[in-house]
Amino acid sequence: MLAIKFKRVGKRGQVSFRVVVAEKRSKLQSRYVDDLGWWNPRTDQYDVKKEKSEQWIKNGAQPTDSVHNLLVKAGVIKGPKIPVHGKAKGKAEGEAVADVKVEEKTEAAPEPAEPTENPVNLTPTD
Repeated sequence: MLAIKFKRVGKRGQVSFRVVVAEKRSKLQSRYVDDLGWWNPRTDQYDVKKEKSEQWIKNGAQPTDSVHNLLVKAGVIKGPKIPVHGKAKGKAEGEAVADVKVEEKTEAAPEPAEPTENPVNLTPTD
């Protein structure tokens, strides 16, 4: 299956990305099928070839979540952005537990009974 994803280019500390069409399971630095544009997150500038992107999406290429957000921003895709870094996995489970209401007990707790004397004499005999 083909995917539209980012390919990291640039040197250390000066990252930028190419928007490419590649096999979904391929490594990030491997060969790609087509080049659709670029994105520089440091300056937030981008250039995406709209016609080529639409053609690849029609042919079945699925954009990753981050690329989907860039394509929405560029006006290639219409619809809402996908939250990529919104929730932690642990918090999603904790929210479900927080929604359940715990009922408080209205009964009074029973008072502890008074200690009784032991009828057996436990003194040692020598």
